[in-house]
Amino acid sequence: MTTAASFHIGYTQYIGPDGEPAHPLPAFARDPTALIPFYRAMVLTRAFDTKAVALQRTGKLGTFASSVGQEAIGVGVASAMQPDDVLFPSYRDHAAQLLRGVTMTESLLYWGGDERGSNFSVPRNDFPNCVPIGTQVCHAAGAAYAFQLRHEARVAVAIFGDGGTSKGDFYEAMNMAGVWQAPLVLVINNNQWAISVPRSSQSAAQTLAQKAIAAGIDGLQVDGNDVVAVHQVVQSSLAKARRGDGPTLIEALSYRLGDHTTADDATRYRDSEVINAQWEYEPLLRLRRYLMRMNVWDKAQDEQLAKVCHEQVEQAVDEYLAIPPPDTAAMFDHLYEVLPLAMREQLTLAQRFSPVIGDRHG
Repeated sequence: MTTAASFHIGYTQYIGPDGEPAHPLPAFARDPTALIPFYRAMVLTRAFDTKAVALQRTGKLGTFASSVGQEAIGVGVASAMQPDDVLFPSYRDHAAQLLRGVTMTESLLYWGGDERGSNFSVPRNDFPNCVPIGTQVCHAAGAAYAFQLRHEARVAVAIFGDGGTSKGDFYEAMNMAGVWQAPLVLVINNNQWAISVPRSSQSAAQTLAQKAIAAGIDGLQVDGNDVVAVHQVVQSSLAKARRGDGPTLIEALSYRLGDHTTADDATRYRDSEVINAQWEYEPLLRLRRYLMRMNVWDKAQDEQLAKVCHEQVEQAVDEYLAIPPPDTAAMFDHLYEVLPLAMREQLTLAQRFSPVIGDRHG
């Protein structure tokens, strides 16, 4: 018997959990001050995330999906993208959305059940949050093919969880993108949990990145808690796609430090000792250790940044709470260009019994 084919899955890490360089840093990161904006973006995301959970607990926001511990994936991806690329996010990707220009007020509106929050003022072509698991991969593959047909130097980027790789949408979209050699970058946020289902129960594959092999595209693995590594791998994959050299699947290894959403209680299925140990690997701590080691960051700067982020978040919350809730008709506004008769009847009935959707002031 001879070998018909063989494959290799590479793993990238530049900064280890202790803040020490694991390998020589790429060119963009050799000046450590260039990494301060990455740190600022992650700290702002963490502050926003913390406040959003508090708003949900007090009845001022709907169910919310925290990104705590996974900020480096969103910031690393978004910082590598060009403005006219298109992001296809899951419901946990506000780190990427905020960096691409979605405002915190818009994000809060969305999580408050107001579709006006998806009418982004800046990244007009980016898609809204995708709640169904993995379906945005199909949307991204279709957009990437459109870019190719139009000869546009743009790339579609989809972020989704490890659970999404178990869906048929993921395989079908990746397969067609491979056939088309479409400009597509797929990023798996492997935070080790699909709600209460651990990664080990989802797939017997040694890596999720190797699922790319069946589609004939490149599969890579990266330390998802190292924002330098995420940025570098995504940047290289975007350049490859823009050259016409096809899609890439990137598995970013991270850990979901919080609950799946505010409707979940992860203490029912996870060991608290494991979670506590994982806090040593989280991305903010890692980059802060590195910046302090390089003498470009200190405790006073950190405290000032925390203060500024808190003020920015509170201002966004005030703006969100001051926006009058939409009337009942709003839930019909984004379904059809012309409402079918049956839905017009539903609209009339809804307006009769519920003129306003709700009061976010509780």
